[in-house]
Amino acid sequence: MGGTGISGRRYRRAVALAAVAVLSVTGVSGCGGGAEGKEGAAKPSATAEPSARGVPGADGAPGSAAPPLPARFTGQRLEWGECEAPEPGQDAPGEAWRCATLTAPLDYHAPGGETIELALIRREASEPEGRVGSLLFNFGGPGGSGVASLPGHGDSFATLGRAYDLVGFDPRGVGASSQIRCLDDAGIEDMLALDATPDTAAEEKTYLDQSSALGAACGREAGGLLPHVGTADAARDMDLMRHVLGDNQLHYLGFSYGTTLGGTYAHLFPRRVGRMVLDAAVDPTANTVAHLRHQTTGFQRALENYLASTGADPAEGSARLAALLEELDAKPLPASGGRELTESLARTGIVAALYREENWPLLTRALSRADDGDGSTLLALADFYNGRDQKGRYDASAHAQRAISCADDSARPTPEDARGIVPEFEAISPVFGAFLAWDAAGWCAGWPVAGARETPDVSAAGAAPIVVVGTTGDPATPVEGAERMAEELGGDVGVLLTYDGEGHGAYLGDSACVRGAVDAYLLDGDVPEDGTRCA
Repeated sequence: MGGTGISGRRYRRAVALAAVAVLSVTGVSGCGGGAEGKEGAAKPSATAEPSARGVPGADGAPGSAAPPLPARFTGQRLEWGECEAPEPGQDAPGEAWRCATLTAPLDYHAPGGETIELALIRREASEPEGRVGSLLFNFGGPGGSGVASLPGHGDSFATLGRAYDLVGFDPRGVGASSQIRCLDDAGIEDMLALDATPDTAAEEKTYLDQSSALGAACGREAGGLLPHVGTADAARDMDLMRHVLGDNQLHYLGFSYGTTLGGTYAHLFPRRVGRMVLDAAVDPTANTVAHLRHQTTGFQRALENYLASTGADPAEGSARLAALLEELDAKPLPASGGRELTESLARTGIVAALYREENWPLLTRALSRADDGDGSTLLALADFYNGRDQKGRYDASAHAQRAISCADDSARPTPEDARGIVPEFEAISPVFGAFLAWDAAGWCAGWPVAGARETPDVSAAGAAPIVVVGTTGDPATPVEGAERMAEELGGDVGVLLTYDGEGHGAYLGDSACVRGAVDAYLLDGDVPEDGTRCA
């Protein structure tokens, strides 16, 4: 996260903003490419009898080394009851949603040891006579709460909810699943005030020292949990959920980081993959620096598309924004509530608005107000992105995100590494380049737990077809990542569906083509032709 709410590791789910309120997302309908499935691709079966479900941990797939789980986990029955409000001051989900707690081993390689409680939420299929099974969701982050997010998207999944029990969950370390929180609100405010593009040795030291201090704080607050919150652990949790929910195969819809989680599951348990869709896919071949380079490219691409839509020259507009950020580095702008808009917070506000095309008019207003000397609107956008409410309270998603990312990623780039890539990144983007370059060194600085791997293995030979969706104007997970995800899953597994449009993710937009192709696959098993394009 460096010193701001933006990160090379953060893959926010798509949201739309208007006066910093969540709205429905939009897109453009129309479809290209064929509608036939891959030749010889079998339709995944619906839920099987419990005797055929398989024991979690015993799939036998390459890389699945954890032992089978004992009956205290596999034999548990979920007790679905009334859901509580996910956060103080928020409303509880409606009566159709029911909540339960799943017990899982803290360490899948030592299932006889400590346990962890995982929060789930479910709305049962509205047409049970045609029920396919359970459909699990992950909305990204990492660090996003499925328990809090899924009910808010319930109307978007009404069609799928006819044939599926819609199931969300809080991954370990998130929300009601042993939430990781390392700093109080004042501590988070101090972190967000840091200069994340240090220009002097003193600023560099402050930036890196504070990043290391966050790692130390997380070690104090959640030390025993930190080694066990990686993506592979969450994938094994999903297999346990699949089993306890009574499904022979895992049916899954993952967004953004959720595509990494889905790909990891497919690698560990290829024969248990049912109908799986990965939207806004992350490049599984990219290491730390490559991910940051991708995001520098993606956000600059989205920024230029926005500038062109206003009639501005993209190069000139980017230079003007870079100059604005430089001015804010020297002198922050006043904002409402006696607060200030700093360089880092302004950049966060710009990024927040670039996630969806319908946010662009709000970005225009925010920049116009900044030109007039008022940083309030850009600051409000940054607050939304950073999880800050009007009372100055922050959610803990950024801490869980850091913990999950650093548990996964074994790379620990040095300050020298960051300095070395600044010129390259600034050449890609004068607005985002330096920040994302420095994020390489700041993200896991001083983290008390070593990462598990350099890049995730998502090869899934023998799995059913997996539909991978990429959007050409996606700022956070550029479309090239979806192309590589489909390739890495395997030629007989990955099915690429491309949306020629803007925004982070496609299914939650208004593209009738994307929604129709995904719904036909999830509901009927009709696999779209590899290479289908929607416009």
